Amino acid sequence: MTDRFSVLMSVYANDDVEHFRRAILSNCVEQTRVPSQMVIVRDGPVPAPLQACLDSLPAMVADAFDRAGRVDETPDMTLLPLGTNAGLAHALNVGLTRCRYDIVARADSDDISLPDRFAREIPLLESHRAVADEDGADSGPANATGKPYDIVGSAIREFTQNERGDELLGQIRTLPTGGGALMRYARSQSPLNHPSVAFRKSAVLEVGGYPEGIGRFEDYLLWERLILHGARLRNLDDPLVLYRVDAGAYQRRGGFDMWREEIRLQRRFHRDGFTTTEQFLRNVAIRSAYRLLPTGIRRFGYRLVTKLRGRRR
Repeated sequence: MTDRFSVLMSVYANDDVEHFRRAILSNCVEQTRVPSQMVIVRDGPVPAPLQACLDSLPAMVADAFDRAGRVDETPDMTLLPLGTNAGLAHALNVGLTRCRYDIVARADSDDISLPDRFAREIPLLESHRAVADEDGADSGPANATGKPYDIVGSAIREFTQNERGDELLGQIRTLPTGGGALMRYARSQSPLNHPSVAFRKSAVLEVGGYPEGIGRFEDYLLWERLILHGARLRNLDDPLVLYRVDAGAYQRRGGFDMWREEIRLQRRFHRDGFTTTEQFLRNVAIRSAYRLLPTGIRRFGYRLVTKLRGRRR
């Protein structure tokens, strides 16, 4: 027996229609292990072409499975239109209420899940499966707790597209796989790549779901909540998601507003007891420099650190 699972995705007005369509197909018919349900939340009104894509989504997905000769694997499509745009955290929380299964895989509306993503991640969350230990080994009966993981992510690979639509692969973002190394890393940087995660809905709801009204760090704050509640985290070393990077990606990571949100985040971590005073001061110094540097220097520094981390892995 294998556990069924849902895929949860949010789409909003600025999303590209073709990128969204590509993301949908990569998370269902292109997977070697197909979800039983796809939950798509429309976060507020969208332009007519994107709305037309949403309206035709069930038929498009059904046709894709029919052409692949896999009609019996077609997932149920649940479309949730929200009247106003209230942000990603709220959209995901609404979507979670409509996910039928305890295992939920997140997917972004412009990224591409590689074909074996769910076949690799979902077994580590299944209630009846033995899973790898906290050091990332593939042998042994279970992790240190003897229970499945609560949330599993993977490395991701950046990509861009040229004028012809060719996908140009970039650097790989790796993270510690588990155990003490991952817990130490979490005190300075996000321990999971949000577009790559799958989790147990019950664990996320137990800590109140995605934090709302806190700016652009809803995922990192959710990881904090889960860690403080004793959740079991795991990362896979291989990149299982292609993460789309556009021309403005590094610019959006900096500036005064982003720095202010960063300081608010670090204060929250310190107040919650997630970081020590020493860790708080270190994070504020390093993250302030990163957020306030000119975009070109920030891009160079980020790529250099990512490259060096990948070599160490």
